[in-house]
Parts: sequence; C-alpha cells; structure tokens
Amino acid sequence: MGDTVKHLLIKPIQVADQVCEAAEETTSFKQECLELKSKTEKLGTLLRHAARARSDLYERPARRIIQDTHHVLDKTLSLVLKCRTNGLVKRVFTIIPTVSFCKMSSSLENSIQDVSWLLRISTPVEDRGNADTHFGIPPIASNMPILGFIWEQIAILYTGSVEDRSDAAASLISIIRSNERNATMIVEEGGVGPLLKLIKEGKVEGQENGARAIGLLGRDPQSVEHIVHMGVCSVFAEVLKEGPMKVQCVVAWAISELVANHPSYQDHFAQQNIIRLLISHLAFETVEEHNKYDVVSNKPTSIHAAYVMATSIKRNLSSSSLKKGSNQDEDDQLQNQMSRPFHNVVVSTVAVHNAAGRVQDISHANEVKDEFQRSDSTKSNGNGKQDHPHLQDTYSFSGSSIKGMELEDAETKATMKEMAARALWQLAKGNSQICHSITESRALLCFAVLLEGGTEAVQYNSAMALMEITAMAEKDADLRRSAFKPTSPTYKAIVDQMIKIVEKADSDLLIPCMKSIGNLARTFKAKETRMIGPLVKLLEESEAEVIKEATITLTKFACTENYLHVDHSKAIISEGGAKHLIPLAYFGKQVVQKPALVLLSYIALSVPDSEELAKAQVLGVLEWACKQASMIHDESLEALLFESRSKLELYQSRV
Repeated sequence: MGDTVKHLLIKPIQVADQVCEAAEETTSFKQECLELKSKTEKLGTLLRHAARARSDLYERPARRIIQDTHHVLDKTLSLVLKCRTNGLVKRVFTIIPTVSFCKMSSSLENSIQDVSWLLRISTPVEDRGNADTHFGIPPIASNMPILGFIWEQIAILYTGSVEDRSDAAASLISIIRSNERNATMIVEEGGVGPLLKLIKEGKVEGQENGARAIGLLGRDPQSVEHIVHMGVCSVFAEVLKEGPMKVQCVVAWAISELVANHPSYQDHFAQQNIIRLLISHLAFETVEEHNKYDVVSNKPTSIHAAYVMATSIKRNLSSSSLKKGSNQDEDDQLQNQMSRPFHNVVVSTVAVHNAAGRVQDISHANEVKDEFQRSDSTKSNGNGKQDHPHLQDTYSFSGSSIKGMELEDAETKATMKEMAARALWQLAKGNSQICHSITESRALLCFAVLLEGGTEAVQYNSAMALMEITAMAEKDADLRRSAFKPTSPTYKAIVDQMIKIVEKADSDLLIPCMKSIGNLARTFKAKETRMIGPLVKLLEESEAEVIKEATITLTKFACTENYLHVDHSKAIISEGGAKHLIPLAYFGKQVVQKPALVLLSYIALSVPDSEELAKAQVLGVLEWACKQASMIHDESLEALLFESRSKLELYQSRV
C-alpha cells in the first residue's frame, strides 16, 4: 500500500474515534446514537486493519472507498453532535427526524461492507482462510455493476492463484468484447500492470489470455500510450524470444493491434529487437535452416552475390558428378532441388552456408568451403559476431526464439507466421527506418515464398507488409535502390509472385499487389513490360475499386516522374490501354473517371504522336474533359488536361 493511501486513512480513523466519544455524551436519542457508535467502532476497526495490512491495497477502489467512508463518518459525527445539545430551548428547536438515524445506520453498514470487500480483494490468496475468489460487488459500485466486476477481476489478477488470474484475464476479455468502452475503464482502473505480470509469470493459457487482453485494451492512442509506458515492449520481446509459440502468436497479434492504433510507438517496439524476433519466426521453415547461421554481408546485393556463388557451386557439382560415381545420388538430388525455378531464389540465398557440408566429397568443395570461411572471418569478430552493431541487430538470428518450434503442430506454425507478418505489416507502415531493417534481412525473401505457398491469411498479411514497404520505398530512394535492385533474385521473386496474382485477379491479394507494383514502378526496366498487360486487362473489370487501383498503378508507370515513362506509355498503348480508358473517362463512375483522365493525359504527354491515340480520338476526350465543371475545380487535373491537350494538338488533327 502506497504512502498516499496510508495518509488517506488517517482522517477517517480520527473521525471514527470522535463519533464514538460524542455518542457517549449524547443527551437525546441515546439509543440511536449508541447503535451508530457500535457500527462506527466496527468500521474504525476495519480502517485500522487496512492501515496495518501487510499487503498493498488495490489503490483505485481504495481511494474511492476511503473518500466515501470519510464523508459518511463526517455526516455521522454531525448528527451525533446535534444530540449533545444542552438546554431546553436548544433541544426544542433542534429537530432531528428519526429517519436520519436509519439512513446514517444504512450508510455506515455500506461503508463497513465496502472496507471489508477492499480488505478481502487485497489479501493474497495464500493468506486467505479459503480459496473463494468470488468477492461480489461492493455497495459503492451498486449503481455501476460493471465497475465492481472490473475491480473484482483486476483484484484477482493482483492476489489470486495462477489459475484464478488466468480466468480473470479471460473475464476481462469477455468484458471488452461485450462493450469496447469497457477497455478504457480497465486501463483507468489499473488493469494493465497485473496483466503484464501474468504474461511474464503465468502458465501458457494465462499468458495467452493476458496478451490477448492487452491487445484488446489498446483501442485508442491514450490507452496504447499508457500500456507502452507500463513496459509492454520489453515484456513482449521476452515472450517472442523465450515463450511458448502459442503465446508468441497472441503477442505478435497484440503488437499489430497496439501499433495500428498508435503508430508513433513503432520505434519503441523496434528498440526492443522485436523486428528481428518477428523475422526469425517468419523465416523458420520458410528459408531453410535459417537459425544455423548469420547473414554477415553488409551489402544490399548480398542476395545476388549468394545467387551467383550458388550457381557456381551448381556448376562444380555438375562437373564433379561425372568424376565421382559414388556420389551420383547425392549430386542428382541436389541438382533436382536447384532446377526448380522459384526454389532457386531461396536456395541461392541460403545454400552458400549449407553447401560446404553437403559437397564435402566433391573435388572443388574444400576450395568453396575455405572461401566461405575466409569471408566469414574477415567480417566477424573473435566471437563469431559481426563487427557492425546495426547489422548484427538486423541480421542475426540467435535461434533462442526458435527453440522447440520444430515440435509445434503445423497449425500453430502457420498462425505464428500469419501474426508475425501482420505485426511486421503494421510496424513497417510509414516508418522508413523499420523498413530498412526489414529489407536488410531475409524478410523480403520470406514474403515472396509465403505469397506463393502460405495460407490465405499469411498470404494476405505478407502482401500488405510488402505494400507498406514498397510504399515507403517509393518515397525513399535509398531504400528503393538497396532493397529493390532489379538484378536481385529476391526482387525478381517478389515481382513474379505479384504479377501471377494480378494475372489471376481472383483473390483479396489483388489490390495490395497492384499497389506494390505501382510503388515499384521506377524500378522496372524499359523492356520489363510483362506487368502492363495484366493491369490493362483489369480496366475491363466490373468492380470500380479494382479499375481505380489498376488505373492508378498504370499512372505511376506513365507519369513524367518516371524516367521511363515514354517506354511504359508505349507499352500501355500496345496492350490496348487507350481504348479501355476512353469509356471510363466518358461514362465511368467518379471514383474511376478522374484516374482514367489522369492516365490518358500522361500517355498523351509521353507519346503525342501515337497513331493509336489518334484512332481512339483521345484529343476529343481531353477537350470534352476540359469543359467539365468537376474537372475544372481540380486545379492540378485542369493543368494536366490543358498541357496534354495542347501537346496532342501539335501532332494530331482536331477533326
């Protein structure tokens, strides 16, 4: 119990003593005053017991109960003092209704029950005479039962057994889900601290309930701020490092919820190494044997270098297999793995560290292995750790968070990947530094693999994470150049998967993948046009949202900010984009009409001499648009329409 609460108990105890003394000296209503004295003595005894209590009182209800009790005792003292009046005249003119004693007696009884309830809930389970944890609702909360129930559950979190605390956390979850406004009340009543303690000390079920409750409590920025200040970042980091995977799943989800509701605290989680821990879960069984090595290269092109080296190893395997018949089966098996197109990207990234042990009987294996070891020794210190602290934090996967993961069931592993991707998605949103940390690891490679073979939820979260990372790369040239270099196998794998999804156009991944392709528009080479056709085809879609996003994505290829806008505009025209955009500009819904006109304008600026544009009568469309009030009111669109129309008039007939 804090000193402040102890100090609050002094005055009510003193007033209770004054009531007892005054009751002895009353001259009227003697019997009623003695009854008040009896209850006051009982109340005073409870208050003294609270002041001497070894355990801390639950502060939030304690303050309200002590304050209310003090008020009741003041009123009791005032009533008793009226019964001490001397003289006939004073007694005649001092009118005390009998009902006042009944009301005061009832108020004292309520205060006795309130203080008794406070003592019960504040007593640790080992000090109680019985294990009953159903404390009921105190009279002070009778007008607001939900508050009394919240107090009861939080009190159990403070003083109950491990099982009782788990049940209390589950009860709080139910309260929050029944009414989201209760989440704010739980935070205000001090529920965050014991929930975090439950996550650290409880059993698996209790830890899950505690983490889920924390995630649900972060409904608004104020609540998230309080939760973070209570130390949630370090608690969650410890769970992601050492906790059971089922708990880690819930923790990753809770991180995504807290960060989504208050993005300003992204860096607080990143400072606890949570990015690395989440990526380690994402990489487990996605990138082979990821926990057996550290990526030591500090160059953005390390994946490409690994790819080249793995290709060299493959050639060595092929040549040596002709010389060593005894190793033919092993060589054939490795060759088959290397022949799978998409698997090559994964193997090229990790095979560098695994190849030495697998080709030890092949003629050139020792040379390759020595080369790897020399490379590692020049980039690591004596303990095998990297010299660059930032890269150590970004790349190193110690394996501590992976301990025992191979024993988990497939469903739990899939859920872990889903929640890890979801957390990384929210952490990466609008944060350049975190995006750099993510892209410098194997996370992009993992996202590419999971886009192809993950569950629906994992695929969606991976697509959303890539969308946020590419959105930041569109604004951050350094991130774009380092993470999405066109020669990188990881970049190619990501683009391949996204284009496949756009070509199928039958899943929830379509829009985030379209946005990601648009965000990467500046990274595509002039001859890289395979994404244009599927995007143009989507302009025939019936759904306005799909058409809008396809149009916006194509605009990022055709706009003048894109260095290769002329080549991309020609590709859009050759795929029939102009003829699809004409009806959208004329008859499309407003959400589609403006993006279609913007795209037409950029194409006209880039390729004003196009015969296809002349045949499609794009000039007429632009002239019509310049006369529309809705277009004129948009100054940026009006200027673009005027410029594109003027340039088109130089090359095409107005007939």
